[in-house]
Amino acid sequence: MAEDRARIERELDRFLAEDRSSRRRFLGRGAGAAFLASGLASVLTACGIDGTAAISPAQLAKEAASVHHPKTKIGDWVFANWPLYMDKSVIKEFDRRYGGTCKYVEEINDNSDFFGKVRQQLAAGQPIGRDIVVLTDYMAAKWIRAGYATPIDKRNVPNAKNIVSNLKTIAYDPKRDFTLPYQSGAVGLGYNRKETGRDLKSLKEFFNPEWRGRVTMLNEAYDSAGAVMLMEGKNPSTAKLDDMLAAIEKLREQRDKGQFRKFTGNDYTTDLAKGNVAVALVYSGDMVQLQSDNPDVKFVYAEEGSMLFTDNLMMPERVARPYAAETMLNYLYEPEVAAKLCAYVNYLSPVDGIRPILERTDPEIASNELIFPPDEVRAKLHAYPPLTVAEEQAMYAAMTEVTGN
Repeated sequence: MAEDRARIERELDRFLAEDRSSRRRFLGRGAGAAFLASGLASVLTACGIDGTAAISPAQLAKEAASVHHPKTKIGDWVFANWPLYMDKSVIKEFDRRYGGTCKYVEEINDNSDFFGKVRQQLAAGQPIGRDIVVLTDYMAAKWIRAGYATPIDKRNVPNAKNIVSNLKTIAYDPKRDFTLPYQSGAVGLGYNRKETGRDLKSLKEFFNPEWRGRVTMLNEAYDSAGAVMLMEGKNPSTAKLDDMLAAIEKLREQRDKGQFRKFTGNDYTTDLAKGNVAVALVYSGDMVQLQSDNPDVKFVYAEEGSMLFTDNLMMPERVARPYAAETMLNYLYEPEVAAKLCAYVNYLSPVDGIRPILERTDPEIASNELIFPPDEVRAKLHAYPPLTVAEEQAMYAAMTEVTGN
């Protein structure tokens, strides 16, 4: 295992040194196509990073059952998150209420990029100097399976009972022993009403020849291939590699017909607002501000359903201040705190009971269906499927051939 981990380090250093031109591929919440297409899957497999768990489910359950983090002084501790993803007054109030000092760092610009930053310490079983990290589902799953996460002492997080029903369990962490959702975002149908001349409601509009050359899809394979599967009445949350590859092939067929203007990251916003594209696959969080600036821009949770990504709060292996981290988890799950955070970040909150609070404090946010989708919409939000790194490598290689990115 030590030899395998050393090989990982050599391969990662070689990749990052030789492939600087591909750094742009790391941008966004996706898995980092360049990283996964670099031939590392066989190396990562040996250490359980590919999803064929180095730590078995039984071992993980045993570790979670025995976890005990006694109450201590909060002290000085570190919370690593994505940029523009926290109301800083929430941090200040936490320090005032509980003492100690939270060093809040906005250093996670991409899951794979952040993993590269801390990989040496994780591989060596050393502390990484962060007490909370916020990772998207697929990366959270890999850390858990590799033994890189510390289980949560639930006695210190009683407010976890406030988690919304559709996020109480997830395939890679069924009892939420290692993670709590931080925020979620939906991937849905965006369009410019001035350009379409009518309201849209179906994902089939992406393949409608009426919009040929005026459609954008996302570079992220999970999102675009997931939308294709939903269009066909399939459940992308349980998809296998063959299902993903078949959906990507349909994207290729439509690309060859000239259906798509391009595949994008978050840069679809300008074209959609200007009317250069009529229809786009979009992230709900982007659309809140876009709609406020341009009333012609619309977002809809498609009738077939939508993909859902969730960013998760978790503690790394050998966390230095577990009680401080768990106290923060408990604090973030107080409805009053969660409501304040939701009003700031404009994503889907994982905390139940915040809407009545926002109806008093910020009724515009409370009535926004991009932030509070109806129950029938929530029932049709689908998480990414739990593919291994080897499977992701094949998926991203196929997607790169279609997108050119």
